[in-house]
Amino acid sequence: MNKNVWLLFICQALTNAVMSGQTIMASLIGYRLSGSALNTLPMAIQMVAVMSASVVAGYAFPRLGRRGGFWLGCAIMMTGSLTFAAGVYLRNFPLYCLGAVPAGIGFGISQHLRFAAAEVAEPAARARAISLVLAGGVLAAIVGPETVKRSYGLIAAYPFLATYLYLPLLPIVTGVLLCFVQVPQAPRKVVVPIPFRSIIVRPTFVAAVVSSLVGYGTMNLVMASTPLQMLLCGFGVAASADVIRAHSVAMYSPGFVTGRLIQKFGVHRIILVGGALTLGCVFVNLYAPPLIGTFTLALALLGVGWNFMFVGGTTLLTGAHSAEERVRVQATHDFIVFGSVAATAVTSGAVEATFGWDALNLTVVPPVLIAFAVIGWHWVARTRASSPVSAAAR
Repeated sequence: MNKNVWLLFICQALTNAVMSGQTIMASLIGYRLSGSALNTLPMAIQMVAVMSASVVAGYAFPRLGRRGGFWLGCAIMMTGSLTFAAGVYLRNFPLYCLGAVPAGIGFGISQHLRFAAAEVAEPAARARAISLVLAGGVLAAIVGPETVKRSYGLIAAYPFLATYLYLPLLPIVTGVLLCFVQVPQAPRKVVVPIPFRSIIVRPTFVAAVVSSLVGYGTMNLVMASTPLQMLLCGFGVAASADVIRAHSVAMYSPGFVTGRLIQKFGVHRIILVGGALTLGCVFVNLYAPPLIGTFTLALALLGVGWNFMFVGGTTLLTGAHSAEERVRVQATHDFIVFGSVAATAVTSGAVEATFGWDALNLTVVPPVLIAFAVIGWHWVARTRASSPVSAAAR
């Protein structure tokens, strides 16, 4: 991997650390400020903003280039942290919720770092570049929680205020590092924008979206309700935190090898293995005794399954567009994928509360089976075409 990819890896780690810290604080501060079940509202708003960031990215990158677009994302992310800080200082819940909008948009723009990695890497190394940049989440899983742990009580009268005043430093450092990344120039402006309908009917785009959407959506659906299920089984908050930390490591650490596995075995095989691991999580949750080790194993399988499916989907996407189309196609992909994440964030708790833990896990099975069918179909079509990417396969 070249210098550019490693710098993007660090940038991804820093921006993910901001979201990691916010994930820990959001519901606690939401409950403190609202005193009601609206405590999860800030995080739900933030996930919707992440989905909407694809629209902002679709306008920013063609006009500002990759570096300028990421600088804009860093500035928006800083605005989110400072708005959160104002909400905490003024003890104003609506203002705190407002901070979730720029925070989510900034994070959503940073998710395009993996696309930039694919563009600066050699064609044969794109899968490795994508997976390595996503592996920055391993550092984020350490930096984000550690930042909260060490700073939340520094201003005793306003818990977490110091954390929100510190977090803007991370996008600032990210912006400085981006000065040293040789990112590609903005693509040639297309006089007539590519219609969305022509994008979403391309077989390779469909396969990429299905893989990413199923991997991310099913992961978020189960992960979001696991802490509550552990609480109902008699485990404390500390145990849930340990399980979620193990899950985060399982999500991102395979990124150091996923690209090599894709190079060796092919992207379709890796996506199918990811789906099988996700089903393995369901099997453990349904049939193993409710122990800490059970929840840890289940979420570890879920995390690796997410990694294989999401990295695999992103790798497929690199063959679904031309250079001029890349931003519009990538933004469309992320809008659909993170839209599903926002939906699962809202519905996960409702499904478990209404139908139970077993039913929640069983809802994962149909989407994974659909992904198996779509990826298998695309694999056969690609093999018959006997070329990596053809115009017809797009």
